Amino acid sequence: MIGLLASPAGVAAADPKPTIKQAKAKLARLNDRADKVVDRFNTATERHKAAKKKYERLNSSYKQKLATVENLRKQIVTMTVNDYRLGADVTSWPSIMGNGDPTGLLSGMALTSQMQAERSERLAAFDRENKGLKAERDRAQDALVATDDERDEVEKERAEILELIKQQKKLLRELGAYNEGDPDSTGITYDGPATGNAAAVLKFAYAQVGKPYIYGGTGPRGYDCSGFTQASWRAAGVSLPRTTWQQWAWGAKRKVDLKDLQPGDLIFKEGLGHVTIYAGNGMIVHAPQTGDVIKVVKLTSYSGRIAGAIRP
Repeated sequence: MIGLLASPAGVAAADPKPTIKQAKAKLARLNDRADKVVDRFNTATERHKAAKKKYERLNSSYKQKLATVENLRKQIVTMTVNDYRLGADVTSWPSIMGNGDPTGLLSGMALTSQMQAERSERLAAFDRENKGLKAERDRAQDALVATDDERDEVEKERAEILELIKQQKKLLRELGAYNEGDPDSTGITYDGPATGNAAAVLKFAYAQVGKPYIYGGTGPRGYDCSGFTQASWRAAGVSLPRTTWQQWAWGAKRKVDLKDLQPGDLIFKEGLGHVTIYAGNGMIVHAPQTGDVIKVVKLTSYSGRIAGAIRP
């Protein structure tokens, strides 16, 4: 009976090699997961950059104020010492009477005392300001640490998914279905119906066709989906945020109905894991996924449900 449970010749049957269609379908599922994680990572990175910039600005201002305070303190100490020396020399009755202009001497002493009082008040004001500035600087430092932690957490998940995608890329190469792309591609010419800013956007976008999709890519030799839309609209003088989520939030008051799409509009996939540019005539241009290149395809071929569109 035991022998009946054994595999023939004692060798386990190997899993059949997946077809190109199956490999691409699995890669697409992995990319759906990875898009969201990488976008979270990009968002965390952007928040970290902003927090770091704010901290460095506040820290620099704080240090400058400290230097000003120290300089004021030195001035006050110097004036106090000079006042003491002057007082020792001139406050005796003979010294005052022997001076050709005792009134002027006393006025000078009063002026010096007034200047010292003014500096003391300025010093107190700077001290008060510094306390508030230090508190703000410390809060910015705490925020910087928090964004560091957030980015580290997302990085762990991102690294796991990128390892899975690495395996899929290997499989696609074995099947001869992996498109390396050309980082130096000069793309194709846009001759669609776009005008104004949208024409500049699509002229740039089409010039990138054939370049590889790269996670985290912002060009010029490769892009991820939101890096591509950001760079394309930058060519028209419009500054978009870095990530898909940020671009969707940025366009909260710029949403358009899908039936009213115009060239240049950004179309977002449900779940906000992907974004494309509408090119007109039912076409889109986008950076699709790992193992593929920037391309122009029909909007109807765009897999997945659409969350909506915005017009920058």
